[in-house]
Amino acid sequence: MMAGALRLILADQLTDSLPIIQDTDKSQDVVLMAEVKEEATYVKHHKKKIAFLFSAMRHFAHALEDQGITVRYRRYDADDNQGSLLQEVKLALDDTGCKKVMVTSPGEYRLLNSMYQWENMLDAPVKIMDDPRFYATTDDFSRWAKDRKSLRMEFFYREMRKKTGILMDSGGPIGGKWNYDDKNRESLPKSKSVPAPTTFSPDEITKDVLKLVETTFPDHFGDLTPFQFAVTREQALTVLNEFIEQRLPEFGQFQDAMRNDAPWLFHSHISFYLNCGLLLPQEAIEQAEAAYQAGAAPLNSVEGFIRQILGWREFVRGFYWHYMPGLDKDNYFNATRDLPSFFWDGYTNMNCMRQCITQTKQNAYAHHIQRLMVIGNFSLLTELSPEQVQRWYLLVYADAYEWVELPNVSAMILYADGGNLASKPYVASGSYINKMSDYCKNCGYSVTKKTGEKACPFNYLYWRFLDAHKAKLKGNPRMGLVYKSYERMGEEKIQVMREDAANFLRKLSNNEEV
Repeated sequence: MMAGALRLILADQLTDSLPIIQDTDKSQDVVLMAEVKEEATYVKHHKKKIAFLFSAMRHFAHALEDQGITVRYRRYDADDNQGSLLQEVKLALDDTGCKKVMVTSPGEYRLLNSMYQWENMLDAPVKIMDDPRFYATTDDFSRWAKDRKSLRMEFFYREMRKKTGILMDSGGPIGGKWNYDDKNRESLPKSKSVPAPTTFSPDEITKDVLKLVETTFPDHFGDLTPFQFAVTREQALTVLNEFIEQRLPEFGQFQDAMRNDAPWLFHSHISFYLNCGLLLPQEAIEQAEAAYQAGAAPLNSVEGFIRQILGWREFVRGFYWHYMPGLDKDNYFNATRDLPSFFWDGYTNMNCMRQCITQTKQNAYAHHIQRLMVIGNFSLLTELSPEQVQRWYLLVYADAYEWVELPNVSAMILYADGGNLASKPYVASGSYINKMSDYCKNCGYSVTKKTGEKACPFNYLYWRFLDAHKAKLKGNPRMGLVYKSYERMGEEKIQVMREDAANFLRKLSNNEEV
């Protein structure tokens, strides 16, 4: 029996430099890690997501044991698995004799609120420790956000650059500009070859997890195999290193591009590992900045990559905690339509949606433009229920946790908060998708047709959305040019688009083929 502390490590806290691990008294403390039903099934997470996290947790537990730390690891299929973190903690206190509980603050509002009640339920002290794996604390963000009418990532990002000195020179941004987005919007030439992603073969630990997931979660979304994720710290570092060497140089130029049957492209594929803790944001940024200083990658690529981490990742985390609770209930456009069935199987004549959803099903991954400007754009234009869309994004992607998913989906993709995060709704017609991809060449619809049975649905849905919500959007200064084009179209043309859109939306609501 131990008289020390029970140190709970969550599935997204697989970082051995965390104080909760570094401060362990190996003579009397016990680390608790648990695969529990409550966390695996509160939404039906992608099979690959569950397999990835369970395997990474088991490998991490072995790594801690190799350091001489006592680990109590609770497998999902254990006969006496308690089904919830709280009950696993209670049983562990009884079994080990530990007198107090320590845990790093979780990334989810629901879980943190629950932990605040644990002390009374367990009749033992519970210490919730700060998570130091971010550049900005939630208090830092709240101080920055105070008295601002709207919160824009670009201004937060500039403050973070100044605070950290990252990509700075004599008090100003290296190169004279904060942002090189204007150089990061090129489509991918047909002749352009793309480096293969870094993949790994499952070891015996992962094979055991794959068997568990196959038998225990048969009705969950997604393809379980092939499984090629990194599941250890060493493997995750290999993914980062190979991105810096092989894909970062052209990442910026092609970061918004899409290509038929090509899910991985020039992206880093490290969000899985950043968000579960196998990689730290600081080391990813340091490597990218070093590549620029060494002349191995251009500034537009390095700045674009760093902005995703130091800008967006930090910003959405602060935004989440600043606006919770309530962010998950926002619904600015009063959208209520149910998710169509093809969000689960990819069976649609719209090739862009088919590509993005099928790749999501296969890989538990899609890059940011696929998520925002194809699936997200469609979800906003067709006024799908924000609650259902948020739930879908949370369960289908292996890098999705509520703190990062909810602001991106609710506020960015769906504009459900009415503009606290985004300066305008991110909606576009088929021409944007055609510009950034070759999807339209293999589609059942014609992107050049604006109306009619064979017209690209994004075309008439786009104008119908602007028409339906002009009272809320026309005054937005970033929408002025669009509404001038709308007014030049004439009532007759607008009416045809309304009718085409109404017909499409009727089919969508009835789960007919579209």
